[in-house]
Amino acid sequence: MIMKLSKIAMTGLFAALSYVVFTFLQIKITLPGGDATSIHLGNAVCVLGALILGGFYGGLGGAIGMTIGDLFDPVYVIYAPKTFILKLCIGLITGFVAHRLGHIDESSDQGHVLRFAAAGAICGLVFNMIFDPLFGYYYKLLILGKPAAELALVWNVASTSINAVLSTIASLVIYMPLRRALIRSGLVDKLK
Repeated sequence: MIMKLSKIAMTGLFAALSYVVFTFLQIKITLPGGDATSIHLGNAVCVLGALILGGFYGGLGGAIGMTIGDLFDPVYVIYAPKTFILKLCIGLITGFVAHRLGHIDESSDQGHVLRFAAAGAICGLVFNMIFDPLFGYYYKLLILGKPAAELALVWNVASTSINAVLSTIASLVIYMPLRRALIRSGLVDKLK
């Protein structure tokens, strides 16, 4: 019961952190037609959550936080459902590769942990790099009927690619020392 409660509390913490990072530390790029894209590290928080909590809880924290960020922004509010689904998928993919394939939570070999944490982050963010612009394009074209869907696609591919590279680096730079601190404090056992 305590383990489950700890994971739920940490999920809430990652939701709050992803909201703050996405909302207040982004560079918004306004596109024609009133649309926008942004450079942000919200995805790094989602990956970090998946590496620490596992794919579902980490992805859920990132998805909730960035979806709330979308809901409070008049430009992004229509993308909230897309954000929730894609950010949850980042966490699920990252967690699957890092925890299920790499068993990083069972390893004390720092090189092994770094390799699988990097592989998980890369897989989750490459998925987002492909599907966020595509999903956004069809979302705009079919559901919203936006005529600027093709122009927005080019900008979204560019910003999502930049976000993927920055988020991979940031999440790994933060995760490795944070993991050591969590192990020393005994919190890792409570989150398993």
